[in-house]
Amino acid sequence: MRAEYFNPFISATVEVFRTMLGCELTRGQLGLKSDSSPAFEVSGMIGISGGMHGMVVVSLSRETAISATEKMLGERPDTLNGDVTDAVGEIANMIAGAAKTKFGSSALSIGLPTVVCGENHQVTFPSQSTPMTLPFDSDLGSISVEIGLAESAC
Repeated sequence: MRAEYFNPFISATVEVFRTMLGCELTRGQLGLKSDSSPAFEVSGMIGISGGMHGMVVVSLSRETAISATEKMLGERPDTLNGDVTDAVGEIANMIAGAAKTKFGSSALSIGLPTVVCGENHQVTFPSQSTPMTLPFDSDLGSISVEIGLAESAC
């Protein structure tokens, strides 16, 4: 995957966490995704279609997801619940939406977010893509953004 495809997601992630959660992120090292398991137990996933197709996964630990929900709602959930999955879905949606605007002339569409919770869940990226992963650290905990995009044949 070309760097210019990944950069909009990097800046969108930083902006969303800063603006919506009042949280600064420290970026880790960009790397190739070597397996189909997201980095953490809670994953917000959004499909991308149009000029490119693929998927964006925002992966958070249980504690990070709960802490992010607390920041968004002002109340701390006791466990992973509907509020947490809604919050993680909205974070993924905001990141994908902000990144979409940074692509400029590319006609991209984003799908509705899906959130999966549980250890060892699997995410399959398009076979034509080389999925990349970018870890972030924050006061809320660790986050990983995983992206697999391929240019559409149209």
